Amino acid sequence: MHRQTLRGLYDGLSRGDFSSRELTEALLGRIEAHGATLNAFITVTAESALLQADLADKARANGTGGPLNGLPIVHKDLFCTKGVLTTCGSKILGDFVSPYDATVVQRMADAGAVMLGKTNMDEFAMGSSNETSFYGPVTNPWNTKLSPGGSSGGSAAAVAARLVPAATGTDTGGSIRQPAALTGIVGLKPTYGRVSRYGMVAFASSLDQAGVITRSAEDAALLLGVMAGLDKRDSTSADHPVPDYVAGLSKPVKGLKIGVVRQHFDEGLDASCAERVRASLAALEDAGASLVEIDLPSIGLSVPTYYVVAPAECSSNLSRFDGVRFGHRCGDPEDLSDLYCRSRGEGFGAEVKRRIMTGTYVLSAGYYDAYYLKAQKVRQLISRDFKNAFEKVDVIAGPTAPTTAFAIGEKTDDPITMYLNDIYTIGANLAGLPGISVPCGFADGLPVGLQLVGPHFAEETILACAHQYQQLTDWHTEGPEDFA
Repeated sequence: MHRQTLRGLYDGLSRGDFSSRELTEALLGRIEAHGATLNAFITVTAESALLQADLADKARANGTGGPLNGLPIVHKDLFCTKGVLTTCGSKILGDFVSPYDATVVQRMADAGAVMLGKTNMDEFAMGSSNETSFYGPVTNPWNTKLSPGGSSGGSAAAVAARLVPAATGTDTGGSIRQPAALTGIVGLKPTYGRVSRYGMVAFASSLDQAGVITRSAEDAALLLGVMAGLDKRDSTSADHPVPDYVAGLSKPVKGLKIGVVRQHFDEGLDASCAERVRASLAALEDAGASLVEIDLPSIGLSVPTYYVVAPAECSSNLSRFDGVRFGHRCGDPEDLSDLYCRSRGEGFGAEVKRRIMTGTYVLSAGYYDAYYLKAQKVRQLISRDFKNAFEKVDVIAGPTAPTTAFAIGEKTDDPITMYLNDIYTIGANLAGLPGISVPCGFADGLPVGLQLVGPHFAEETILACAHQYQQLTDWHTEGPEDFA
C-alpha cells in the first residue's frame, strides 16, 4: 500500500481492497520503524488518526465522505491543529497546543483526510536544509548523511520515504520546491493568495504560501482542489474561481510555449543537473511544446532582495513571541525587560535570531530607505520581468535547485552559501507566482528537479504540463531503496 500514490490509494479504498484503518495502521507502522532514522516527525497522532480512519470507513460504507475520504496525510508543524502541538520547529513554541485549526487543516479534514502527525521543519521556516529545527535535522531518504532541503524537509522526507503519500508544506522562498527537488518528489507552491494563510504561523507575510508535497502532479492537483479558495478570515486570500485541477490535467503540451531562462543556466548550476533539466525540456519539446529562450534581467537580484524583505517581515511577525501570552518563558525573571530578553534569547535559535536582527536593522531609522524601500523597488522590477516574459510564453521552466542534495553540516557555517540554494525559486515568491518542482532524473544517484512557473492563478497550466511530463517519463515512480 505504501508504494501507491494518493490517487492509487483512493481507488483501492473505493474498490474495497483495504480499509482506511488498515492503511493507517500500515503507515503508522512505517513511521514508527523509520522515525529515528529520518527524524521527519515532531508529533505522531496515532490514536486520533485511527479514530478518523474508522469514521472514514463508516462514511464510505454509508455512501458518504469527501474527496479525500480515508486518505492519510501529514501537516508541516506550522499549521495550527486543534488540540495538537504546533511548534514551528522552535523551543519557544515547544509546549504550544493550538486551540483551533488552520483553514488548510480544516478543509483537509472536512474532505475526509486522516492526519497522521506533524512534520519537522526549519525553525519558523527559516532555512534551506532542515538543520535549524530545535528538534534536530531531518535526513534525506536517498542518503541519510545528506540534507532533504528545507524548510519543509520533514514533509519531503516523509513522502519520499513512502511513510505517507502526501503532506502539506509552506513556501516563502522555495521551501516546498527545493526539498521536493532534493528528495525526488513533487512540490507545488500556488499563487500568493490562492490558499488561505489563516492559522499558518507567519514568517514573511507577503511571501508565505501554503502548498503540497506529493509523489505525482495528479495528487497535487487533487489536494489543491480541496485547499484552494477564498477564506474571509485571511485578508490576503484571493476571491478567484477554483477550477477542476484534476480534469485539467489532460490538456496536452502540444502548442505550449515554454520559456527557458538564460540566467538560470550559468556557472552556478551543477553541470549534471543542467544536463538532466535540458533533457527534460527536450522531452517536452518532442511532445509538441516549443522552447523559447527568455531573459529575466533582474532575477540575479532576487536573493539579496529576499534577504532584506523576508527578515524585515519576520522581525515584525516574531515580536509576538515574548514569553508573556504563550510559549516558552524564562525562569524567575527579574523584571519585564529580563522576561523579554531571556525568553526570546532562550527560545529562538541562531538562524531566527540572525534574521530578526537583520530585519530590525533594515527597518530602523536611517536605513529604511537604503535597504527595505530599495528592496521593494527591486521586487517590482523582478515582477515586471516575469510579466514581460509571460507575454511571450505560457510557462517558464528551469532547474529547481543549483545542485543535488548536500551533506548535513556542509553549509551551516556559511549562511550566504546556504541562502544561494534558493536562487532559482525565490523569484516566484517575490512576484507571487505559482511554481511546481517535478523529478527529472538523477545526478550521481541523487534526484534532480525541474521547475515550472506560471502566471498568476495558472496552477491548472503548470499542473497539466507537469502531469504530461510524468506521462512521458517515470522518474516520479523511483524511490529510495532503503525505504522500499
